[in-house]
Amino acid sequence: MRALYPGSFDPLTLGHLDLIERGCSLFGEVVIAVLQNPGKSPTFSLDQRLEQITQATSHLQGVTVTSFNGLTVNCAREHHAQLILRGLRAMSDFEYELQIAHTNRSLDSEFETIFLSTAAHYSFLSSSVVKEVARFGGRVEHMVPSVVAEDLKRFFNSAL
Repeated sequence: MRALYPGSFDPLTLGHLDLIERGCSLFGEVVIAVLQNPGKSPTFSLDQRLEQITQATSHLQGVTVTSFNGLTVNCAREHHAQLILRGLRAMSDFEYELQIAHTNRSLDSEFETIFLSTAAHYSFLSSSVVKEVARFGGRVEHMVPSVVAEDLKRFFNSAL
């Protein structure tokens, strides 16, 4: 079974990686689909995010890293995914994620959305929190894969 795991991944956190690893063991294949969102100004370029994810998941079998713009269901269809994987950190995520799941289902009833809760020790992580800590010189090695930690240090040191 192939699952599509969509997101902006700016940057990829260890919470994301936890879901990817667990998704691989549950479904066999996970397509990580990085959203090109023209309405946002990401910290890292699309190419940088794709490379970070590729490096961080190199130890896993059954992972494909790609990018998309537009509707998630179109990306899922293009990659022959049977379901859409989404992560939940806390109850506050559930309402938004449920709305997105219902919207995707209304667009294409073939796709189910599966929610996995993030491991408890990663439940505080969000890409925004990671960037804020890195911006002020805090340690992020326990929050993101090493390749991302190095890129964050470079980015925020050059921005000073």
